[in-house]
Amino acid sequence: MRVAIVSGLGMLTLALGMGVAAQEGGMGGMMMEHKPGVPSTSLTVSFGAKTETLSAEQLAALPHVSVTVVNGHTKKSENYSGVLLSTLLGRVGAPMSPHGKEFLYYVLAEGTDGYRVVYSLAEVSPDVHDGTVIVADAQDGKPLTENGAFQMVANGEKRPARWVRNLKAVKVVVVD
Repeated sequence: MRVAIVSGLGMLTLALGMGVAAQEGGMGGMMMEHKPGVPSTSLTVSFGAKTETLSAEQLAALPHVSVTVVNGHTKKSENYSGVLLSTLLGRVGAPMSPHGKEFLYYVLAEGTDGYRVVYSLAEVSPDVHDGTVIVADAQDGKPLTENGAFQMVANGEKRPARWVRNLKAVKVVVVD
């Protein structure tokens, strides 16, 4: 497993997994192959002992928001629609207004290709952070298909390094 640590604006971001930093040109410009994933068809969200698995239809039935972002790879404006990550985490009991030691909790998101990224719980909490992180199921008004039924998308980031195509799992991890 490779770990890339990027620090900026007082936040620490860890990106875990094969090809994470290298696919974005990190790790001294060293490039690694990013293996293709199979399209995601379900999403597992977990915190502690509580787990919920959602189908595309179940996610579509939940309240949606839209975010418009500029994709750093394509240099184009894109509009995504989906469910706030905080809404999904709240459904499994994760604290969405973190205090004290809860600021040590992090969210690990994984795609079917093994690509994994980390957000602090505070980064996905509207109570703490202005950015919006969603589990998208539509782009520009059309259902996601090419990159699976689910994609994690965040606004306020300079490049889509922590967007996860073919999203299959989101888990809150507690740091001791």
